[in-house]
Amino acid sequence: MPYLIDGHNLIGQMRGLRLDDPDDEAKLVERLKGFMMRKRKRCTVIFDAGLPGGPSRALSTSDVTVIFAPHGTPADALLLRRIRDARDPGKWWVVSADQQIVQVAQRRRMKVIAPRAFAAELEAPPMPDDDDPNPHLSPEDVEEWLNLFRKGKDEKS
Repeated sequence: MPYLIDGHNLIGQMRGLRLDDPDDEAKLVERLKGFMMRKRKRCTVIFDAGLPGGPSRALSTSDVTVIFAPHGTPADALLLRRIRDARDPGKWWVVSADQQIVQVAQRRRMKVIAPRAFAAELEAPPMPDDDDPNPHLSPEDVEEWLNLFRKGKDEKS
């Protein structure tokens, strides 16, 4: 399921990020990139007051689309438009604390997650899973593999 994120709502809930930091958006986007890659998900994050506004090619990737609201247009207006225009709304997660956004998203049957809850998920250490390309072996497993390879080597000699 893709996420639609109210960027400044989320920054306000993240440890180590501050809304008065001029690089707060870029720092959040870096965290989102890692999270979305690990979870194999996509998101669109919308921020207020971008110059000139619109999609940011410099910050966006295939997993994370970054959009800045143009001057004079609040990010909430862009979020509401995307919620109203979303195809398959039941497949979306909306991350926002703004009551109007939450209500419109819920009416469209979108799943809503509070920025504080999403921040906790975003900041949680990655959990190992079966698809880990770098599995971690116990010392016993390592010894068993070494013994198997030694046997095979001795049989060829």
